[in-house]
Amino acid sequence: MSFLVRTWNVFHGRSHPPGRRLFLERMVRLASEDRPAVLCLQEVPPWALERLGDWSGMTVHGEVAARPSIGPLPSTAEIGRRLTGLHPPRLLGAFSGQANAILLDPALKVLEDRSIVLNARAFRNAQVRWLGLPLVDGLYWAKERRVCQVVRVRLTDGRAAVVANFHATGSRDKRIPDAEVLRAATFADGFAAPDEICILAGDFNVTAERSITLSELTGPEWGFSAPGAGIDHVLVRGAAAAEPVRWPIARRQLDGFVVSDHAPVEVTVS
Repeated sequence: MSFLVRTWNVFHGRSHPPGRRLFLERMVRLASEDRPAVLCLQEVPPWALERLGDWSGMTVHGEVAARPSIGPLPSTAEIGRRLTGLHPPRLLGAFSGQANAILLDPALKVLEDRSIVLNARAFRNAQVRWLGLPLVDGLYWAKERRVCQVVRVRLTDGRAAVVANFHATGSRDKRIPDAEVLRAATFADGFAAPDEICILAGDFNVTAERSITLSELTGPEWGFSAPGAGIDHVLVRGAAAAEPVRWPIARRQLDGFVVSDHAPVEVTVS
């Protein structure tokens, strides 16, 4: 049995370049209308998590990475949504927070789910010392909480698959997202049994050309499939994986607007 895994950083529903309109609901419907088995989303505003199931018809597992806030004060998802609506191009993320979500075909049985903070303080401090990062880079790394969520599912043909979805920190020093990619891969690898399919998907914020980790993950020791171009990837181990497909711009246009600053990336697994 073959199944499709798709990942998309939905950019909080914005167009690219950002305008006053938001397209999140239509983007989720667009990404789910051909019934992928797995749809991994990043940069989802937390207020939308409870709506994703209605928009997609899929089973939703969401994980809030950055909680809604007003400056240093905690807020709510609804307040974040209302404040963001005042000027979406400038305010998205400032008040609404950020979440990741794994959407699954309802035919897949969810067996277990977990998550890990990718830039936890102890991990950051250890990496700052190991990599010799400047203080300013270490402080920037702590600016926004990043998580990796993992679910174990039973496929309709009886096989088990572990799916990890994450959004790594964006940084000029690519050693920072590279360290988070390795942390996410290690977490997923430790969660998966030797005979289970393991899938790493999301916004890695690093290209294959600039990543030591991706080179290692696709080598013989880790055994993951090769990444495609760009910073959004779907890597597969334990099953055959087709070449990654990146959506053309025309496929992510709505009302003449190009939605998101990322293109969906997908891999057929068999």
